[in-house]
Amino acid sequence: MVQLASGRPVSHPLQSVVKALSWVTTVARLVLGVSLFVAGAIKIGAPAVSVQAVKAYQLLPDTMATVVGHGLPIVEIIVGILLVLGLLTRPSAVVGGVLMVAFIVGISSAWARGLRIDCGCFGGGGTVGADQDPGYIWELLRDAGYLLCAAWIIYRPPGRFAMDSALGLSGSRDPDTAGDEDDEDGSDTD
Repeated sequence: MVQLASGRPVSHPLQSVVKALSWVTTVARLVLGVSLFVAGAIKIGAPAVSVQAVKAYQLLPDTMATVVGHGLPIVEIIVGILLVLGLLTRPSAVVGGVLMVAFIVGISSAWARGLRIDCGCFGGGGTVGADQDPGYIWELLRDAGYLLCAAWIIYRPPGRFAMDSALGLSGSRDPDTAGDEDDEDGSDTD
């Protein structure tokens, strides 16, 4: 850090950029985490509907679709909680990203095969009426946005206010991105 003649420290210009990037990670973590948690929480109380939604894609054998339909909400809730807490951030973002790729492939496949289904992403699922638009383009754009969040989190974990930082699990390349830490002079600049 450089000091002016007055003794006031001058921070490096990139320091504020690095701090801003850690806030971007935090926002990405919260967006993906809350979305996964809400999606899983909505489905966990109605496992039959979740199974119906998975079967509607016609991609898996019935037995496998049943297992996925029951297990998916649990995985979404766990990964969502971990991302919101910033605990095991990178592995959680990898799982979240893999889920988004699977959802994108499933929705694209349904669209390409002419299936008219509700994605079941936030509850519901099954066939939609002939007069209803399945909204595949919006679902694909949403999931692509979530996939970008996951990719960002994988690249720059864990963001601010993360349990990984508090527990020393962040493995961050730069201590300023590891959490909400004080500057050398003891003042919090955030």
